[in-house]
Formats: sequence, structure tokens, C-alpha cells
Amino acid sequence: MSDYEDGDVNVVDEAGADLVDEDLDTGGDLAEVPVKVTTFLARSLADEPDEVVVESSTRGAQVKLSLTVAPGDMGRVIGRRGRTAQALRTVVAAAGAKVGAQTNVDIVDV
Repeated sequence: MSDYEDGDVNVVDEAGADLVDEDLDTGGDLAEVPVKVTTFLARSLADEPDEVVVESSTRGAQVKLSLTVAPGDMGRVIGRRGRTAQALRTVVAAAGAKVGAQTNVDIVDV
């Protein structure tokens, strides 16, 4: 197979690529996208979404996120053998990489 043809599902639409780049424009704040992704995922997992707090600190291209949830939600966010926490870290790392940030998510025990 040599080249893609018009209408092939694997061809990236230039207009769509521009929209993705515009959506991820952080205006210079590398922590904005990882914080939003972490907040969204943690609130989705938590029984008490209003108790979810994500704090960030940035040093160069490194973004450290501290995730705090209600004590009853710690198990849900961490998951069995830490699988949910690892998945959360992976998704946040991918979102951060899209804007040029290296992320580290710490789940803080209250």
C-alpha cells in the first residue's frame, strides 16, 4: 500500500488539527491542561467531587500536581494495586506532553 486516498480514515484533516492546537493553547501556563485533565478525571471518579482539589507547581517544563480527595474517595482514586492511579498518571502525562510539559501526579493523603 503506497499512499492514502481521499476520504481515508487515517488521513489527518488540517482543519481538525488546527482546532486541537487551539483547544490546547495554554497561553504560556504549562500546568493549565494537566490540571484540567486531572480535575476532570478525579471528579469523575469521586463520590464527593466537590472535595477534589488539584494544586500545581511548575519548574521549567516540569509540572508537579498534588491531588487531594475526600478520605472516602482515596480507594476509588488509587484503585486495586494502584491501577487507577497509574492510569490517571498516564492520561495526565499524555495531556501534558501535548503542551510540552512533563507531569508528576501525587495523591495526597489527608
